[in-house]
Parts: sequence; C-alpha cells; structure tokens
Amino acid sequence: MGDVVRSLIPARLDRLKWSSFHTRLVVALGVAWVLDGMEITIASAVGTVLQDKQTLGLSAVEVGLTATVYLAGEVVGALVFGRLSDKLGRRKLFILTLALYLIANGITAFSPNLAFLLVFRFFAGMGIGGEYAAIHSAIDELIPSRYRGRVDLAVSGTYWLGAIFGTASTYVLLNPDILPVDLGWRIGLIIGPLLGLLIWGLRKHLPESPRWLLMHGRQEEAEEAVKVVEAAATHGHGGELPPVDEDKAIEVRPHGAPTYREILRVVFREYPKRTILGVTLMVSQSFMYNAIFFTYVMVLNTFFDVSASDSSKFLLIFAVGNLAGPLLLGKLFDTIGRKPMIAGTYAIAGVLLAVTAWLFKQGVLTATTQTLLWGVIFFFASAAASSGYLTVSELFPLEIRALAIALFFSIAQGVGALGPVIFGALIGSEDDPDPTGLFYGYLGASALMLVAAVVAMVFGVKAERRSLEELTPALSMRAAERTSA
Repeated sequence: MGDVVRSLIPARLDRLKWSSFHTRLVVALGVAWVLDGMEITIASAVGTVLQDKQTLGLSAVEVGLTATVYLAGEVVGALVFGRLSDKLGRRKLFILTLALYLIANGITAFSPNLAFLLVFRFFAGMGIGGEYAAIHSAIDELIPSRYRGRVDLAVSGTYWLGAIFGTASTYVLLNPDILPVDLGWRIGLIIGPLLGLLIWGLRKHLPESPRWLLMHGRQEEAEEAVKVVEAAATHGHGGELPPVDEDKAIEVRPHGAPTYREILRVVFREYPKRTILGVTLMVSQSFMYNAIFFTYVMVLNTFFDVSASDSSKFLLIFAVGNLAGPLLLGKLFDTIGRKPMIAGTYAIAGVLLAVTAWLFKQGVLTATTQTLLWGVIFFFASAAASSGYLTVSELFPLEIRALAIALFFSIAQGVGALGPVIFGALIGSEDDPDPTGLFYGYLGASALMLVAAVVAMVFGVKAERRSLEELTPALSMRAAERTSA
C-alpha cells in the first residue's frame, strides 16, 4: 500500500479527440480478432486435407480433436494471461501473447504428425486466448470514453474480416491444381504469423495503460505514459488540448494485485447483477454462434445438396453480414445507448432466428435465401455478441478487468462448445433429412437470445460516454476512500 494520490490521468485520456494514435492502437491490438477469425476458418477448411494420405492422414475424429485442443488452449490462455495482465500490465502481456501465437502457430505449419500438431495448436490457442483479455483491457483504458462502445464493437467484429480472408485464401491454398496437397495447408497455417509480424513493430511502440500504472502505484510512469498519448494525439494538428475539468480528479491508494478471494467477492457479492448480465450475454451469443456456424456446412450439404467445396461461397456472404453489423451499428451504442442497443440487437436476432427457423421447417428456403437470412440475422447478432465483450470489460474494476474478461469468455466457450454437438445430432441422416429437430434447436437458440435481451434491459448499465472510473471505481480508489474516512 502506498500514499493517497490525486490524479487527473483518466480525465486527460477521456478528453482527447480521435487521432492517428488511436487508429494505430486499434490496428495494432485489434488484429488479434482478425487472426483468430482467419485461423479458425483456415483450420476448419484444411481439416479434410489433413485426412489425405499425402498429408498427415488423420481420421475425422482426429481432425475434430485439433479444433477442440485449439479452443481448450484459448480458454487456458485467457485465464492464465488474463490474471497476469492484471498483475504485470497490459503492454507486457499483449506483446507476450502475440509472440506465443506467432511462434507456436509458425511451428505448427511444419507438423510431421498428429501429436506435434496438437501440442502447438494448443499453445497457439493459448496465445489468442490471452490476447482477448489483454487487448480489450488496454483498448478500453486508452480510448476516450465517447468512442469506447463503437471501437470495442468494431474490434470484436473484425473476427469476420479474418474469416473472409481465410475463406478467400483457401481457394488458392487448397487447390491441388495450384499448390501441392502437402504444401497448401502448411502455407495456410503460417499466414497468421506473417500477418502478426507486420503489426509487431506497432505494438512495440505502444505505451503501457496509464490507468493501470496509476492504480499500481507507478505515478511517475503513468504521467510519462499519458504525456506520450497526449503528444501523439496532437501530433500534426497544431492545436492545444482541451482543458481538463478539475472536478474529475480521482484519488487512489495503490491496492496491488487482488487475491482470488477478493476477486470472487467483487464478482459474485458486490456485482451480482453485472455478473448475471455478463454471463447471460456471453453464453447466449456463444451458443448461438457455435451451434449455427460450425454446423452450417453440414446443413447446406444435408438439406440443400451443396458440396463442401461450394459451401465457402455461401459462408462468405454469412461473414460479410457478421462484419457489417458491428461496424455500422457500433456508433449507436455510444449515442442511443448501451441498454437499448444491447437489448435491441439480441431481441432482433432472436426474433429473426425464430422466423427463419419456421421458414426452414416449411421447406420454402433455398441455400441462397437461407444464407441471405442468416446474413441479416447475424448482422444484428454480431453486434450483440461484440457488445458482450464490451459489457464485461467496462463493468468491473481495473485491477480484475482482464481476468473478468477471461472468466466470462471461458464460461461462454465452455457452454458454446455444446452447440455444435447438439446441432450436429439434430441434423440427422443425409439419407432421410428431417428439419424438425433443427427447427426446435433454432428455437432454443432464439429463446436464449431473447432471455439475454430481457436481462440486458433489467440489469444493463448506462455506460455510454462515461469514464471507466465513474462506472466502476477501481479497488485502489476504494482504498483511498477508506483512508480518507
């Protein structure tokens, strides 16, 4: 514990206008979602190639195991590196996690057998999982409050930009007329690390979060870091910075890294409504996404006779809808507000899913119309899903922010992993396709989204354009209040 410090650092960061610094920050850190989207898309596409005797000769079960191991790595990485990000700082961790991903995935491309592939797929997943916790914390703590909603949604939505890149690249990489069978999939797995290397230099020059430094008793370093941000934000503009409202000063007494007991107390006793909100938003969107996205190729094949090679064309349309939603609707989360937009996007997605499920059961859809409807549904669902990460990130104290993101992400991944299993069973046999099972499955996913909409309206917080410290006082701020009292 240190002395009580009075500071305007959060207010100084929130008063800044958008600048090239903020753009570099978003590009350098937000690429994690692009990498994950591209990684999962390419890995899914190369699954059939890996069963070829000219490659690794895996069975269908072993191909599925590689995906499971990657997702397990994401969960472990999120929990381990989320905790470390809160203890050691955002900058150290978003550099470390990117390095882990780059190295592990680069090595994966040279896998000689299944065991080698599984080990390094797990570590690559750990790197991406750790990225989620570190980068969302850093972005929210460095982006001015009036832009926080749209930026968080845009960053999360770029997962689908990665999916588009990944799908497009497979046309060349997995075409045996262009590349040898045992070469294309290896190049595909190394694309992610190459993209990561391109933004490595940008990350090295980003400062540590001044908020994190302040709350951990490193006042002088926090002042230097915020000066770097202010200088970068005004570079080339030639104007003076807006004045800082002295009434927005905060008092902190460094709390240090909280114990697990303190973390549990904060999450479950002090903020039970926020915990229910976060779990509901994250779980419902994860189940819906995993259930539909990871079985969509099977649905196209079973009910619409679309071959696996042609399905990528339909998935591109699906991905475009997912990308457009957060980018076009994001600003409304900062203007109309969090509660109406979060509840609205979850509700619209849920209702449209129910309607589409009924049309699917009636057999009136084609592969094209089904895909177009999915594109519209996930235009809203993608914004809703992205808002789940935003909600968890801004509604818990700074000292446990990254771990909170990791915890809710892990719970959502665990429940979401059931989706493909359940929906895969509901699809039934190719010889006797019956849409009834999927119809009820879709209704179940729709109901979860509608429940999330209700919970958002009841437990949601008006977080738009408010500072993180106003929304949720840091543990260090509470320690200062106790000292003053």
